[in-house]
Amino acid sequence: MFEVLHQKVKETIAITDEEFEVAKTLFLPKKLRKKRYLLQDGDPCKYTVFVEQGLLRSYTIDDKGNEHILQFSLQGWWTADLYSFLTGEPSPYNIQALEDSELLLITQPAWDQLLDEVPAFERYFRILIQNNLIATQRRLMVTFSETAEEKYLRLLRDHPDIIQRVPQHMLASYMGITRETLSRIRSQLSTKS
Repeated sequence: MFEVLHQKVKETIAITDEEFEVAKTLFLPKKLRKKRYLLQDGDPCKYTVFVEQGLLRSYTIDDKGNEHILQFSLQGWWTADLYSFLTGEPSPYNIQALEDSELLLITQPAWDQLLDEVPAFERYFRILIQNNLIATQRRLMVTFSETAEEKYLRLLRDHPDIIQRVPQHMLASYMGITRETLSRIRSQLSTKS
């Protein structure tokens, strides 16, 4: 079950097989069925999660009952509410499986142990956090500066697998547009083709 994690770690940092074997002992494998929750609003985030297989979404619900999707997490991606994970405070987010998923969970004490026992993972997580910050800044700029059609075309170009696997209303929520706007864009693009 650790094949994808091993591959992703080796793509990012140099790590020995022995070091990875130590790391494996600190993760908790978990299968999460479609529509089940890994984290619910108001609970503290107890795990940082690596997706070995499947698809998750992280979202929040506003006072009017509208969903706002922050991210989709595909195979090979990490997900968590890092603030809640590190502080133990309640999370405002929900993390839900959109497909049956196989996950690797690590608790905060196990994460600290991993960083102590396998220092290469300190570099690995630093690189991931840097990349996440860059991606978050770019996503904010896209939100402020691109049209709905440009956002859709970017998502289609960068993550065509998400377009195929996620319901249209969730894609609209992720892009910050209405379902009707997304439907109109898809219709216009299909007539151009």
